[in-house]
Amino acid sequence: MASNSATQKDWYCILGAHPSDSQAELKQKYQKLALLQYHPDKRHKEEDIELTTEGAHKFIEISQAWKILGNEETKREYDLQRRETEMTRSCHVDNRVPLEEIEWEDDMEFYCYTCRCGGKYILTEDDLEQSLLVNCDSCSLIIEVYRNSRHLVQ
Repeated sequence: MASNSATQKDWYCILGAHPSDSQAELKQKYQKLALLQYHPDKRHKEEDIELTTEGAHKFIEISQAWKILGNEETKREYDLQRRETEMTRSCHVDNRVPLEEIEWEDDMEFYCYTCRCGGKYILTEDDLEQSLLVNCDSCSLIIEVYRNSRHLVQ
């Protein structure tokens, strides 16, 4: 699953929720925050402009969180993305390599990059759609492949 951003917001944290919360619990937390605490109509007119603006931004963020977590399909996609990110972060990566530095082998139809041990990191076109991390075929070193400084290959 492709990540929109390396610094993706934690929608559960925004709602003060946990991934194990039921839909009813998520809805209750959303309603408490959005309708009772941060809704623009619930704000005091005498509040200064900075607090009003901050509250409006918080209300929008809470609404975005509910839009994702309140729908079973988008919540499932988001949960998969979170798990993938957590797994990537928990795995030790020995080097980050841009795809442009990895040679395409026309006759074999795969990408090949030489490891410092002399082994090879081998990727197919399908691998690029599924994985950021590649293991060396001779040792335990792992590289992370990316297209450029902004977009990671997934």
